[in-house]
Amino acid sequence: MPAGLKVEQEFLDRELWRRQQGYGRGGRMKIERDTAHILSGVRHGISIGSPIAVLLENKDWKNWQESLPVEQGDASKHKPVSSPRPGHADLAGALKYNFPEARYVLERASARESAARVAIGGLAKLFLRELGIEVLSHVISVGGTALKGEIAWDRIAARRSCSTARTPKLSCT
Repeated sequence: MPAGLKVEQEFLDRELWRRQQGYGRGGRMKIERDTAHILSGVRHGISIGSPIAVLLENKDWKNWQESLPVEQGDASKHKPVSSPRPGHADLAGALKYNFPEARYVLERASARESAARVAIGGLAKLFLRELGIEVLSHVISVGGTALKGEIAWDRIAARRSCSTARTPKLSCT
């Protein structure tokens, strides 16, 4: 990241908050409240040209220390995953890495990993914004069902700006 970029903590935390919204979120979302803890590369809210290190806390980690230890550990406490979850990387990862079960992939491709991508993506969005480039997205089709008519990008942009760092404003619809 070049030096001189204004890095807004509130913007990064809002991006992380957005990731945690919606349907299909697991129980971990109830205990994790992601915030980007910037460790290096930013001083007084401005990038200094060195690598930016971001820490995303994993509060759920302590619950897995015995069943997924770094060391050999007690095999009786291991909790294998033999049924991959639909829509997740479990099966593909177990096959790719030749794991006998999906637990290691489940942890490797976890919400913590996607949260890291969102935090760094937030930094990229801040950089692009300085160049006059804005990032927007919208689902226009799922399977055989598609949105009819024109996409109102101005309305999509307005919805994006409706939220503060943690909670949406009541006036947004």
